[in-house]
Amino acid sequence: MPSAFPHPAADRARYDRATAHLDAPFAVCDLEAFDANAADLVRRAGGKPLRVASKSVRCRALLERALAREGFHGVMAFTLAEAVWLARGGLADVLVGYPSADRAGYAELAADPKLAAAVTVMVDDPAQLAWIDAARGGGTQEIRVCLELDTSLRLLGGRLRFGARRSPLHSPGQLADVARAVLRRPGFRLVGVMAYEGHVAGVGDRVPGRPLRSAGVRVMQHAARRELAERRAAAVRAVRAVAPDLEFVNGGGTGSVQHTAAEDAVTEVAAGSGLLMPRLFDHYTSFGGRPAALFALPVARRPGFGAVTVLGGGYPASGAPGADRLPVPWLPEGLRYDPAEGAGEVQTPLLGPPADDLLIGDRVWFRHAKSGELAERFDALHLIEGDRVVSTAPTYRGEGHTFL
Repeated sequence: MPSAFPHPAADRARYDRATAHLDAPFAVCDLEAFDANAADLVRRAGGKPLRVASKSVRCRALLERALAREGFHGVMAFTLAEAVWLARGGLADVLVGYPSADRAGYAELAADPKLAAAVTVMVDDPAQLAWIDAARGGGTQEIRVCLELDTSLRLLGGRLRFGARRSPLHSPGQLADVARAVLRRPGFRLVGVMAYEGHVAGVGDRVPGRPLRSAGVRVMQHAARRELAERRAAAVRAVRAVAPDLEFVNGGGTGSVQHTAAEDAVTEVAAGSGLLMPRLFDHYTSFGGRPAALFALPVARRPGFGAVTVLGGGYPASGAPGADRLPVPWLPEGLRYDPAEGAGEVQTPLLGPPADDLLIGDRVWFRHAKSGELAERFDALHLIEGDRVVSTAPTYRGEGHTFL
């Protein structure tokens, strides 16, 4: 496929030189691209702190690299078990981005004052509070709680809906009611509100070859941002009337950083995918980035003219099934999947003129569709600066953890 990035041939040569001593398959992170992406996220946040979404990274060395930069503060974890692990490793501010039914995790949290001070759990239903109470055992530590506001745009009386099905709390009044439920229940402290607008932050508005769809996405997102800014502000006012000591209001994601940060009600913005720039984040009009995470597969067969077969490759991303969930053959440019086979678990045929220049053992470089899910396939990321590998960092998987 044609590249939207300036020096693909030079990048390929650089990556090949840096990893010449490695046998593919393997994964890499280009630290220069990672740092450039981090700097751009900070610029877009306009002075508001960025909370790193660990789901999109899943490598402690890279989480720590981001957090060491001015402008980043705190982590948004995707499971309670992960949050406990990160906090035990020294992180002092971990927000669990999703409600949990992890009884062992809650018991551990309630029994340890340091963990309880470092970890905030997500709630959007009073029944979850009862679950946590039942799970805490003899633990007496106060549990820090964040409420999630549903951000979906609802039109035509709710018959038309844009946005993920997450929290049931859509109105300011509903959020305030659950805030009161938290305050009435001993052993809990309400500290935050979160509202993730995935239909803005995670949906590209420049769909290749689809100008009408792209225009439609932009119209929807403009309306969604305007509606949510008003409702989020009202919801925060309603919760602060109940809990005036609220510590943070979290919103946004990679695709909406500058828009979310501009809202007075928001105190911090979440982002993770923008650090590594997977392929799903190529198609935005408001920002760009450099691909930082790639994986290399070796050419194992040459089945005919204009075709090679690489080892592995069947690494689809989560979400509604479709071609956009597959990794993309990135370097050399011009390779494509065989439509009859796609990306295979053990082998993947690739077609296109560049195939005739590839020899057995040569690398084809791919980009994953979604950011952190690449780390579920590889034990380590080889960290590249310039044309050399400067270190190798274990992924969560490499440290023996697959939290989901």
